[in-house]
Amino acid sequence: MITTEIRGEVGVIALDRHERRNALDVEHCVALRKAVVELGPRVRALVITGRGTSFCAGADLRGVHGDGFRTALYDALHSITAVPVPVLAAVNGPAIGAGTQLAIACDLRVAAPSAVFAVPTARNGLVVDPWTVRRLALLAGGGAARAMLLGCDRLDAGLAFHRGLVDRLGDLDAALEWAAEIAEFAPSSLKYSKQALDTLFEGAPWDSTLDTAFEDSWPKEASK
Repeated sequence: MITTEIRGEVGVIALDRHERRNALDVEHCVALRKAVVELGPRVRALVITGRGTSFCAGADLRGVHGDGFRTALYDALHSITAVPVPVLAAVNGPAIGAGTQLAIACDLRVAAPSAVFAVPTARNGLVVDPWTVRRLALLAGGGAARAMLLGCDRLDAGLAFHRGLVDRLGDLDAALEWAAEIAEFAPSSLKYSKQALDTLFEGAPWDSTLDTAFEDSWPKEASK
């Protein structure tokens, strides 16, 4: 389930699916998008986190194959980049695969000591879209992106902070405190800066204009 609450000017969205370590399926991607779209206009900042010991263990492999999941996932990610308020990821534990994608879709990341980032698609015969590759490289650097995508390396919280993938180290309370501070800033300035950064450097998740250049190289497993 996806839970929501409002704390002052900050909206909190939590993945709450303990039995699957907050893994995402179509239903939860749709619910996540709905939560962002509905809560965003009512607050000045959003925090996305996970309940329990995981931030998001990735895609629920029971339903990851096929266009339905891919569409639902990238619709959810796009809602985060499109909402006109800053979105912070409070990464409370492992953020694997789609979990890392969810974290980097957010504007800022606060990671607890137990946080781990990984995109082990090569182990599963899957791929991520060019937007994810570019955003990961912009945030963590080309070397770290290559190590994660080609070597299936994992970055713990400290290394992710050192690389720039994580902006601050801390727990959910630290993320909420930062979000509350940001919520006091000028909304129009924040909206402009967010849109400018995304437009100038990164584009939209699953941008079809970028897909065509890579489509022939996708493994067959990715389209099943």
